[in-house]
Amino acid sequence: QVQLVESGGGLVQAGGSLRLSCAASGRTGSSYAMGWFRQAPGKEREFVAWLSRSGTTYYADSVKGRFTTSRDNAKNTVYLQMNSLKPGDTAVYYCAAHSRLGVSTTEGSYDYWGQGTQVTVSS
Repeated sequence: QVQLVESGGGLVQAGGSLRLSCAASGRTGSSYAMGWFRQAPGKEREFVAWLSRSGTTYYADSVKGRFTTSRDNAKNTVYLQMNSLKPGDTAVYYCAAHSRLGVSTTEGSYDYWGQGTQVTVSS
């Protein structure tokens, strides 16, 4: 079992930055690849970013060049650095963990989920 806890959400103006953290506890978080998803009001949850055990990344086109995900295995923590934020980035952001090989962009591929953290970008 892995427990995931996100933090770092908040209110920011358009063009600003936030860094989300996802702390893993339980079975070693570094054993898992990690994903970030988000869900805006009235919309389905969507893929944002993926991070392999070794640090390889993959991003949704909507955030490519603005968001960066990374991990500190010593701290069992994964980060999502979000720059040049837009009102359209407003959503609850979730981190998730999976044990599969390769990139996973679908919710069903993930074994564990955090509770989410709210990000609100004002115009």
